[in-house]
Order: sequence, then C-alpha cells, then structure tokens
Amino acid sequence: MSNKSKFNRDQVIENATNLYWKKGYHATSMRDLQNAIDMRPGSIYAEFGSKDGVFKASLEHYAQLGLAQLESLKTEFVSPLARLKAFVKQAVINTQQDAPSCVCMLAKTVAELTEEQSELFQVARDSLKQVERQFEKLITEAQQLDEVSRDKDAMELARFVQIQITGLRMYAKTSTDVPLEKMIDDMFEHYPF
Repeated sequence: MSNKSKFNRDQVIENATNLYWKKGYHATSMRDLQNAIDMRPGSIYAEFGSKDGVFKASLEHYAQLGLAQLESLKTEFVSPLARLKAFVKQAVINTQQDAPSCVCMLAKTVAELTEEQSELFQVARDSLKQVERQFEKLITEAQQLDEVSRDKDAMELARFVQIQITGLRMYAKTSTDVPLEKMIDDMFEHYPF
C-alpha cells in the first residue's frame, strides 16, 4: 500500500506563492511558511527538500500563472497586440488591489536575492526571460498582421514591455491617483509600437 500525501501540492504551492510574494524570500521565516502551507518541517523537507525548494516551486508557479493568463486572452482578443495590451493592464492595474504585492514576484525576487541564493536568482531570472519571450512571440505575430512595423526589433519591444510593466507597477505603488490605464494606452499608442 502506497503512502498517499495528506496535502494538496498545488494548494500548498499556491499558498506559499502568496506568502513569498507578499513578504519576500528573506522576510519569510520557516514558521511563516509552515503556517501558510499547513505543513510541518519534516513534510516540507520530504516534499520540497528545503525552504528554498518551496520558494523555487513558488517562482515557477508564479511564472506559469502569468503565461497561462497571457494564453487565456486568446479567447478574448484575436489581435496579438490587443492581447499584449490587455495583459499589461491586468498585470499592472489588477495587482494594485487583487494581489499579495503590487510588485511582480519575479522582479521582487531578483532585486532581493544575493549571490548566496544564486540558484533561486537564476530561476527568477529565467522565468522573467520566459515571459519576455512570450511577449516577443506576440509582437512577431502582430508584425505579421501589420499591427506593428516589421522594421522594429521584436525582442527590443518585448524588453520595453517588460520594463514598462515593472516600472508602472512600482510607480503606482509610490504615487497616488496614477492614471494607469491611460498610461498603458499611451504606451501602446505613442511609443515604439
């Protein structure tokens, strides 16, 4: 007879993601983690290897949520550029109230970690690049449909979008009454697109 897990791994990772996203890696104690995911240290180590293992799973989960969100917009928007714009609005505006932190968990992680956590830093960095590649793919599709000039470098535009998302999220956190929707509309209408 096999030993079945007495927990829902997906729910544990979701709860850990919310905790780490809210508090960050360093501010999350093992006790905080145990309480958030309702597991004892022995179970955490058996399932994830360490606190770092839970954090790594959380980073990967967070990145997959973003990619799934981008993919789900296909049903609403035929235009790749409209899909990208809708994603930016969701990533910037919705996180101001509906998320554990208004700052992107991946960007927050890259800013927080040191050389001591190089493996986790690399996971966060790779996840950001994975999202950026999806932006590039959408921009390339938009170029094929003549929504974006083919003279533009799709990777440069993808980087621009990534930087704008990070910047707008941070700006909104530090400033009140920021017209985020208008700023995003302007970004797509007046800047390199």
